[in-house]
Amino acid sequence: MQAEPKKSQAGSLVGTEFEVEVGPVAHGGHCIARTEEGQVLFVRHALPGERVVARVTEGEEGARFLRADAVSVLSASKDRIEAPCPYAGPGRCGGCDWQHAKPGAQRRLKGEVVAEQLRRLAGLTPEEAGWDGTVMPAEGDKLPAGEVPQWRTRVQYAVDAAGRAGLRRHRSHEVEPIDHCMIAAAGVSELGIERRDWTGMASVEAIAATGSQDRQVILTPRPGARLPIVSLDRPVSVMRVGEKDGGVHRVHGRPFVRERADGRTYRVGSGGFWQVHPKAADTLVTAVMQGLLPRKGEMALDLYCGVGLFAGALADRVGETGAVLGIESGKRAVEDARHNLADFPRVRVEQGKVESVLPRTGITEVDLIVLDPPRSGAGRSTVAHLASLGARRIAYVACDPAALARDLGYFREGGYRVRVLRVFDLFPMTHHVECVAILEPAAKGL
Repeated sequence: MQAEPKKSQAGSLVGTEFEVEVGPVAHGGHCIARTEEGQVLFVRHALPGERVVARVTEGEEGARFLRADAVSVLSASKDRIEAPCPYAGPGRCGGCDWQHAKPGAQRRLKGEVVAEQLRRLAGLTPEEAGWDGTVMPAEGDKLPAGEVPQWRTRVQYAVDAAGRAGLRRHRSHEVEPIDHCMIAAAGVSELGIERRDWTGMASVEAIAATGSQDRQVILTPRPGARLPIVSLDRPVSVMRVGEKDGGVHRVHGRPFVRERADGRTYRVGSGGFWQVHPKAADTLVTAVMQGLLPRKGEMALDLYCGVGLFAGALADRVGETGAVLGIESGKRAVEDARHNLADFPRVRVEQGKVESVLPRTGITEVDLIVLDPPRSGAGRSTVAHLASLGARRIAYVACDPAALARDLGYFREGGYRVRVLRVFDLFPMTHHVECVAILEPAAKGL
C-alpha cells in the first residue's frame, strides 16, 4: 500500500507510506524492511516479524535507503507492549528507541546487533569472541514489562522558544516539551527542571551524582541572553557554558560532583564524563578487573582515562611496586584524574590524544592495557601500536559495537584474540549497549 507522497522538495518521499514486513533489527534503534521495489527502509517503532505501515521521515527517490516510522501496526510481535512513556512514539521524543518492546526483548535485540557487528566487521562468531550471546541487565534493572528503570543520572534538556524544557525529537532540533522523563534517575527528577521557565536558555543539563548528594545544572544560554536565577526543588551548584569559548564555568556552588566506584570517590568537574547509569562504573570496573586479573608489580596503561576510574582500580591492584600511566585529552579531566589519584605515587596522567602522547612516552612494553575510547573507537594505527607492546591482557571497553568489532579485527591483525566478551544493558529503553572485551596474544590460545 502506498499513500500519495507529501513532497517537500523534488524527489522527496517524506510522508509516503508503505505497507511492509519488518525484518531484522539493525544498529541504531530501528529494523530493516524493504518496499516492493526493493528500496531499504530503516523503520523505528517496529519489531522484527511485524507487518506495519511505515511512513517515510527522510529520503528521496533513488536513495540507497529511507528512514521511516511505523505509524500503524497491522500484525504485532509477541514482544510488543504499549509504550510506558507518554512521549514515546512516531514524531515524539527521540531519547528512547525500544519503549514498545518488553525488557527481555530489548536485551535480545541488542544482542542480535552485537552479534551482527562482530560477524560483519570482525569476522567473529559469538563463540569465537568468548560470548554466550546474553546481554546482562544492571543490578536492579530487571523489571516487569511496563516498569521502567530510572537510570539516567545526567539528562540534557533542550529548551523551546517558550522557555519549556523538553527533549529532542529523533534526528531533529525540534523540542518535545515533557512533564517528566521516565528513565531519569530520582536525583534528576527531584530537581523539577520541567516545571521551571527557562526562557533565554538553549539547554539545561541536570546531573545527579550517585556517590554523593551532589546535584548540578549546566546552563547553555542563547546568544545574548542573561542567566536566570536558578531556584530548584533541591540545592544545586550552577555552571554555564561560555558563549565565546564554549567552556564550562562556575556560577555558584562546587564546580564538580563527587561520584563513587570501586570503594573510591572521584571528583568529576565541569560536566566531565562519568558513566550515566548509577551501577555502570562498578559493573564495568568489576568486568575489567576480572578479565585482566592484575598482579602486584605490573605496569598498566589506562587510555582515554577520563577522571581516572580504571587507573584507580588498576593502581590499587598492582600495588606500590606496580605503575600505571593514564592518557586523556581533556584538560579538566586530567586535572580531576591527578586529584583523584594523588594518593598513588606510581600513577602518572598525561594530557593529549592517545595517538600523539603514547609514542612520545618511549614505552615499548607493558603488562596490561585498558582502553575506553570515544564512540568512534581507537582506530587502526592506535591498535597496531598497542598490539606491539606485548601486553599479556588488554581490556577494551566500548559503547559502540560497530567500532569495537572493527577494532577487534585490527587487534587480530596485530596478533591478539578475544578471550572473553561481556555485554551489558546499561542504557535501558535505548539502542545503546556497553561491551567489555578481554584480549590476549593469539599464540597463548593455541
